[in-house]
Amino acid sequence: MPKLAIEGGQPVRAKPFPSWPVWDENELNALKDVLESGQWGLSSSKIDEFEQKYAQYVGVKHAICVTSGTVALQVALKAADIKSDDEVIIPPYTFMATAVAVLISNAIPVFADIDPETYNIDPLAAEKAITSKTKAIIPVHVAGCPADMDSIMEVAKKHSLIVIEDAAQAHAAEWRGKKVGGIGDIGCFSFQASKNLNAGEGGIITTNSDDMADICWAYHNCGRTKGASRHETHFMGANFRMTAWQASILLAQMKRLDEQTAIRNRNGIYLSEKLSEIDGIKPAKRDSRVTAHAYHLYVFRYDSSKFGGKTKAQFLQALSAEGIPCSPGYSPLYKSDLFKAAGCDIDYENTETCPVTESICRDEAVWLYQTMMLATKEDMDDIISAIKKIKENFVQ
Repeated sequence: MPKLAIEGGQPVRAKPFPSWPVWDENELNALKDVLESGQWGLSSSKIDEFEQKYAQYVGVKHAICVTSGTVALQVALKAADIKSDDEVIIPPYTFMATAVAVLISNAIPVFADIDPETYNIDPLAAEKAITSKTKAIIPVHVAGCPADMDSIMEVAKKHSLIVIEDAAQAHAAEWRGKKVGGIGDIGCFSFQASKNLNAGEGGIITTNSDDMADICWAYHNCGRTKGASRHETHFMGANFRMTAWQASILLAQMKRLDEQTAIRNRNGIYLSEKLSEIDGIKPAKRDSRVTAHAYHLYVFRYDSSKFGGKTKAQFLQALSAEGIPCSPGYSPLYKSDLFKAAGCDIDYENTETCPVTESICRDEAVWLYQTMMLATKEDMDDIISAIKKIKENFVQ
């Protein structure tokens, strides 16, 4: 039996996975065009062009570029008329930005547990969390896998809630043939450096609502409504505008998105098929209604009882040593010091409990990164071989 790399053996893999970001002369020429145009801000046609192309891509009427995914959520909550003491239901298995946007709106994040198979918000748990103060629900398409939007939209309609899709990790993902970000009332994406579609930083809001789009546009442009003069404001807003530099990069990056998404899906499906054959490894479920997965992360569940009782931390250490980059993933968001720093009246750490999230974070979830999903079938085989090697050593 080959000795584990962590014990001095030869690692399964020595070469790196694909680097990120991917770029070529298209990005260089795009930046040169902006430089020479002399229009580097909102007046640039590049921003309008990207907004129009992204709206068309998602299948909505409107798209508004902003400075980040967090700001996209913040502006979306403003457009949804979320006010002080309103409650917004979110999953605890997400990046802190989902909660931060709610807190910045002076609203109250209410956590609903996640589905143990998909890691996305559980619609039944979300419905149980609804009170007379609930005004919105934010399903997060975790890892790029669409949440159960059929059930979420049904719950929202039943209780008259606004649905804000947090699609920060889910560019090009589809639910029953429809792009995420175009299913709820409003969608929010991030273009931060690690994202599948990136410009270093940035974000965008998508919606079919004319009224919401107008509010978002005004709020992101210092409170100016469209057509108003520079010194005329009718709305309290801020400067959340994207630069032409970012828009030009995104236009170039978009040309690769569908091809990259196809590669990620091909590798994700293959990896799930092979890893499912290893007792103790269970890939996150891909619902049959998911017609495209973004695979911003590849997530699977680790069962220590099938690996000689070795902890998740021990497994991660061994997998990393074999040349396979990996992560334990999120911790339950309600345990973050964020809420103490924000001066919340609610003691989330001691009052919130989401048992599925607790178990997944503590013992089960393992993440692989999106750049790995752009590799070859042979690279996927290295991941599989490394996990098999670890199991052989752990259970001997």
